[in-house]
Amino acid sequence: MKKHISIIALCAAAAFSLASCTDDFLEVKKPDGEPLEEYYTTDDRLYEALTSAYAPLHWPDWDNKAYNDLTIDAEILGDDFWVGGEHASDNLHWHKLFNFDGNGNNTLATLWTDFYSGIKRCNDAIKYCSWGNGTQEARTSIDAQARLLRVYYYNILWHYYGNVPFYLENLSMPYTAPQLQADEIYDNLIVELEDIIASKVLPLRWKAAEAGRVSQAMAYMLYAEMVMYQNDTARYPQALSYMKELIASSDYQLNPDFAAIWKESGEWCEESIFEINYNDDQAQRDWGDAAINAGGTVLPTLISPNKWPGGDGWNTGEDGWGFLPMRVETYDMFAANDLRRDATCWDVRGVEYTNRYQDTHIWLAKYRPFSENNKDCPGSKNLNYNNNKRIYRYAETLLNAAELLLATGGSNSEATGYLNQVRQRAGLDALGSITDEDILNERHLEFVGEGKRYFDLVRTGNAATTLVPDKYGYRTNSWTPNKKHIPLAQSELDADPTLVQNNY
Repeated sequence: MKKHISIIALCAAAAFSLASCTDDFLEVKKPDGEPLEEYYTTDDRLYEALTSAYAPLHWPDWDNKAYNDLTIDAEILGDDFWVGGEHASDNLHWHKLFNFDGNGNNTLATLWTDFYSGIKRCNDAIKYCSWGNGTQEARTSIDAQARLLRVYYYNILWHYYGNVPFYLENLSMPYTAPQLQADEIYDNLIVELEDIIASKVLPLRWKAAEAGRVSQAMAYMLYAEMVMYQNDTARYPQALSYMKELIASSDYQLNPDFAAIWKESGEWCEESIFEINYNDDQAQRDWGDAAINAGGTVLPTLISPNKWPGGDGWNTGEDGWGFLPMRVETYDMFAANDLRRDATCWDVRGVEYTNRYQDTHIWLAKYRPFSENNKDCPGSKNLNYNNNKRIYRYAETLLNAAELLLATGGSNSEATGYLNQVRQRAGLDALGSITDEDILNERHLEFVGEGKRYFDLVRTGNAATTLVPDKYGYRTNSWTPNKKHIPLAQSELDADPTLVQNNY
């Protein structure tokens, strides 16, 4: 099967300067138009190509075409939040997917564009390194980072769409690539990931000045995520060994204060394995060119109250758009003494503001807006909050290890010890022994609003019994196995009629 990649023409590699992965990581510098063979001849210029490959990580929240922040995309499919917004047709694609009623015109179309752009840019960086210019040390590192980023981009496409075009070298006319089945995508990616890990090129953790680069630890977490989602039990022992290596390392540990993780000062703390950097310092993102310029994120604006009256660290006149209100049941599932509750749930019941659709007056505290978090932005403040997106945390390492131990016949007491570290950090009593259900429940409490819950329900076989019509009449359809992969965009089907739509 062949697929027309309509985004290729849009993916000419914009060059960036990668001095570090804090603020300078996102500064744009335009190349001077030299032929590629004459331009990518030094370490600095090879790093420009690599930074261009990192850039699409920042795009999904607002890429000039649609809002598809990965937090919202995943959470509206689960059971912890409503879609919200101004009304039931506001960002209709989210409302349709929430009700398992999506179609080619109401799907996460721009994720396809964003991450195939990333794949193209990774391929560029890999190709430029293969020309042999620059130092061997730089080429080796850039190649490994670009390959790992490429697996990450494909991993997201695989999670959502399943059956997607796959290629490891950039396409030429007529820009077609085989549309592989989801299992084939996995088989290709996991072998590539194993090779990257085996090379041991990347450090387990980068120095603080380089925070933002993909690392060996990030590769371990991606590996565990993929094999567990695929239920690839033959690879569970290897995934477990990677989790144990992280646990044995001094590079990562739990932050003693769960609430502190979500503050700006908590970014890249001892618990953080991978984050996507955003910053408000001299942020250049604006409504016409968000995917071109560097800066912050619109997520806090998307998921906060409308016409806020002021207080609680957010100034009068600040405006949220009311997407992703938290279900009351989500707040209620936390024990009163669970320290994660107030760090996860921004409970503003009793505060008067302009209610929007499905508003519960409870919001996601992890990414809530603070005026402090966009004060340094000179332009569009609602688009430039500095909240980094947390992708992998050490808490997930511990819970992965616990689950993999039980799945491989390992020690229940060892698995219980890992889970209890997470519980006790939350102020809860330790458990004596654990079951798979205990682990799933702990993951639910720990990762609310981090995009994990829906995929946990799917991979553990609990989606069909959990994602069912609610008593409020908002979700009227049930999840069924054919809903695992969302529809491909109609624009892609129109571009190539041989592309097979998912049976959604």
